[in-house]
Amino acid sequence: MTIKIEVFSSPGCGKCGHAKTVLHKLTQELGGIEWREVNVLEELDYAVALGVLSTPAIAIDGELVFSSLPSAAKLRADLAARLEHKA
Repeated sequence: MTIKIEVFSSPGCGKCGHAKTVLHKLTQELGGIEWREVNVLEELDYAVALGVLSTPAIAIDGELVFSSLPSAAKLRADLAARLEHKA
C-alpha cells in the first residue's frame, strides 16, 4: 500500500522548495510514498476545502496533517508510522 502526499505550495515560496526537497529525499529513503505538488494558485478551491491557510502545507491521504513545514525528523517519523500501519 502506498501513502499519497500532497505538498501545497505557491510560486516563489522558499520554504516550499525546501519542503519538496525534504519530501523527495524521504520518498526515496522510505519507499511506498506517492506525492504531488499542489500549486495553491491553480487549485485554490481544493486547498481551501482541505483547510490550507498558508504554504507550505502537507496533506496525507487527503487529510491536512501539517499546516506548516514540520522538521524533517518529525515528517520522517510520521511517514514511517503510517507506512508501518498500512503494511
